Amino acid sequence: MEMQEKIVNRYTEKPVKTKNGFVMLALILVLFFGSIAAMVCGPVFLSSTNVGAAVGIAIAGALVLIFDLFLMPGLKILNPNEALVLTLFGKYHGTLKKDGYFWVNPFCEGINPGAAPASMTTVNGNTSFSFGGSRKISLKTMTLNNEKQTVNDERGNPIVIGTIVIWRIVDTTKAVFNVQNYRTFLGTQCDSATRNIARMYPYDLMDDDDQGEKTLRGSSQEIADMMKQDLQQRVAIAGLEILEVRITHLSYAPEIAAAMLQRQQAEAIVAARKKIVEGAVGMVEMALEQLQDQRIVDLDEERKAAMVSNLLVVLCGNKDAQPIVNSGSIY
Repeated sequence: MEMQEKIVNRYTEKPVKTKNGFVMLALILVLFFGSIAAMVCGPVFLSSTNVGAAVGIAIAGALVLIFDLFLMPGLKILNPNEALVLTLFGKYHGTLKKDGYFWVNPFCEGINPGAAPASMTTVNGNTSFSFGGSRKISLKTMTLNNEKQTVNDERGNPIVIGTIVIWRIVDTTKAVFNVQNYRTFLGTQCDSATRNIARMYPYDLMDDDDQGEKTLRGSSQEIADMMKQDLQQRVAIAGLEILEVRITHLSYAPEIAAAMLQRQQAEAIVAARKKIVEGAVGMVEMALEQLQDQRIVDLDEERKAAMVSNLLVVLCGNKDAQPIVNSGSIY
């Protein structure tokens, strides 16, 4: 923990000193056109009278032009919710987070390890080049759609789980200097946090006695909140803030999905049968009470038992009962 604290607190975000970009642009344009005029007009008007002065003015104009070209890379444009982390000769110089048009030291270099690297792709004989992402760091809220992965729940059952993470950068210096690539780091830590939380809870309840137990399927919001807390602790070193974690996919792995489906079907059948039996018993009780109250027929205990048995068979059977008409006495 001490080593992690040292790494986290090694760099402190600080603003970089800047100048107004429009003022510097005007100065650069004045120097540019002045240097061109000196190099062209000086030799033309002074070459006949004073060759030395003409050569001196041309050389001065060339030097001013070189200095002007050196100033141009210092012009920076920043849009809202963008930042630029600058280093000067290998040392952290400052962070530019204000939107607008600025001029900074031309020797400063922007760093963004999360930018896409330069690449070359060839499709159907056509070659396209990508020169990499911008040096600017986005401070906007971003989404990480974590790929589905197979993990084991608390009972050891393999399950497939997928998550989505809403995140943003809150400390640019930590995101740039503390980790190699903050996007890759976030994806790796998201996988680890998902596995860590998923193995602590079962996918679903196995017995009715476990109604108070948290499950991945029944307590998805609470599980997502735990994933958020766990992931936030893991990525704090990279200056990232986790806004929300959601479970987008949750299912049994294909190798046990069929068996678990049979179990769910069996539970549904048992629950339905239980409901049918409860209703049938109530109907039989009501029938016996009405027969007794209205004195339609007097039944002894043996006949009542037979009637209850027949009614339960009719009401609880899977198929329609085939009635048998008794033409003789019921006794």
